[in-house]
Amino acid sequence: MAFLLPPCSSSTSQTTSTITSSSNHSSTLTPSKSSNDWISKFRSKSLSFALSGALTLGLSLSGVGAAHALVGVNKPELLPKEFSPVIDVAGFLSDGQEKRLAQEIANIEKDTGFKLRVLAQNYPDTPGLAIKDFWQVDDRTIVFVADPTFGNILNFNVGALVDLDVPRSFWSRLAGKYGNMFYWKEKGEDLSIEAAVTAISSCLREPVGSDNCSENSSLSLISRGLIVEGTIWLTM
Repeated sequence: MAFLLPPCSSSTSQTTSTITSSSNHSSTLTPSKSSNDWISKFRSKSLSFALSGALTLGLSLSGVGAAHALVGVNKPELLPKEFSPVIDVAGFLSDGQEKRLAQEIANIEKDTGFKLRVLAQNYPDTPGLAIKDFWQVDDRTIVFVADPTFGNILNFNVGALVDLDVPRSFWSRLAGKYGNMFYWKEKGEDLSIEAAVTAISSCLREPVGSDNCSENSSLSLISRGLIVEGTIWLTM
């Protein structure tokens, strides 16, 4: 099933939408066909709900009141004609930056099996829910929505299988460090996006364990200069 965490009260805080799967729980009972059909339909509706929240920024707001004012957006005309893992309708990224991000995303998928997708937007100018089918969003997908509309520019919709391997605290720390208004106004939206992708790339490549993607790993490596902030790892 899917759920959205409630918005936080701080302008620099971030909430993550997570798509979770019923496969996380084992059972000795064999569900009936009708039960399987119901679960399948429910998960499909839940996935749409989670994406709707993510892509209308219902998951990362400065206050609860703002969430009620948002409405779902579905503008397929804003999608590119050809597939791309990076969609920049806001114009934050240069052509070179888009190509580097797309290459790193391809490397992440090849090395880890996880799919990172980046959407840069200024709500309500966004393709919104149209990206669900365009990107074939599933349990292995991370949808990273970069939108400065409500202060924090970093917003994430995380698939269930990603959620099993990556601690939820990672996403909030990532948004707090590179998504806060002071950071992206000083460095630029593009460098905020690049720094986030660099940290995600490092995190997804770490062995799963009690300390993976922690303050002692991905983000602290960038802080200590072991990974250059705003640059993209290109694996061979």
